[in-house]
Amino acid sequence: MGESVALIDYGAGNLHSVHNALKAVGADVTVTADPDAVRTSDRIVLPGVGSFKACANGLRAVDGMTEALTERVEQGGAPFLGICVGMQLLGDRGLEHGETPGLGWIPGEVRLIEPSDPAIKIPHMGWNDVALMPHARGSAVIEQGEAYFLHSYHFAVSDPYHIAAMTDHGEGLVAAVARANIMGVQFHPEKSQAYGLATLTRFLEWKP
Repeated sequence: MGESVALIDYGAGNLHSVHNALKAVGADVTVTADPDAVRTSDRIVLPGVGSFKACANGLRAVDGMTEALTERVEQGGAPFLGICVGMQLLGDRGLEHGETPGLGWIPGEVRLIEPSDPAIKIPHMGWNDVALMPHARGSAVIEQGEAYFLHSYHFAVSDPYHIAAMTDHGEGLVAAVARANIMGVQFHPEKSQAYGLATLTRFLEWKP
């Protein structure tokens, strides 16, 4: 039997498609809102669509969940993958609809994409390159390629060493972050066809 994967259910959308994508690559995945299930899982995936504020508040509304995540991931070393807003929640704070604290696992803040060229449309939507950073610890999970993005806010990471990959939409935007056993991707692997499934496969095989 393979390692268990907890897919966190906190009312933040895209659960069904992420669940299907994980199952498609052979994951033993359980959708859960139970902190005790998180504590006993081998790997953890945090999805998220919508606003940073709604997702952060939704996660904190699940009694004991942020504590269980901190215990299992930050202290216990379980491999973790945040997707879209699930990645953004790794930051210190989000600036959408006021200031909202994040998990604070990777220093930085989530800000509105503000390209200098007015021809650049927001949200950043559709297929775009994922360019791997040469130093990236996350290279075991993230590879060069093309993925599907949909976001109006971006993760302004404080330490460039935590940036695993970049993309470009009028300016350089963080496409993936990595620190120790923690990974996050701004793109949607569940909508990124072969590239996305390969990313999820590498996450399941990753031994940070």
